[in-house]
Amino acid sequence: MWWLIAAGGFAIPLVLTAMPEFGMLSVGAVAAAVTAGITDNVVLQVIVFCVVSTALIVVVRPIARRSREQPPGVSTGIDALKGRSAVVVERVDGDRGQIKLAGEVWSARALDGAETFEPGRQVSVVEIDGATAVVM
Repeated sequence: MWWLIAAGGFAIPLVLTAMPEFGMLSVGAVAAAVTAGITDNVVLQVIVFCVVSTALIVVVRPIARRSREQPPGVSTGIDALKGRSAVVVERVDGDRGQIKLAGEVWSARALDGAETFEPGRQVSVVEIDGATAVVM
């Protein structure tokens, strides 16, 4: 019974701090509780708790850290618009113009100030500068 109380005790800081190590210690305490149900050997229960908790921390923690450090696989927001094709709606030059991008009309300007794009032409979005798409 004491191992289940310990498991609950480790689960409380897990919820409050979101530190996964407490969850791993909680799982180790549950494994020790299962061992206590099989045998009355306290030394064996402590060994099971230590081995399971340590194994989880050694194996799971690096995997969790790697997954947190990887950039998201799906681009969203402005990043999702870069590199997309658009259609010129109103003549685009180095100062102004309009394009249809992702079903919406955006203000746009040419990346090269000397270049102009006429209505109906396909352009590529290089970047988003505020509410203006920079195209080429």
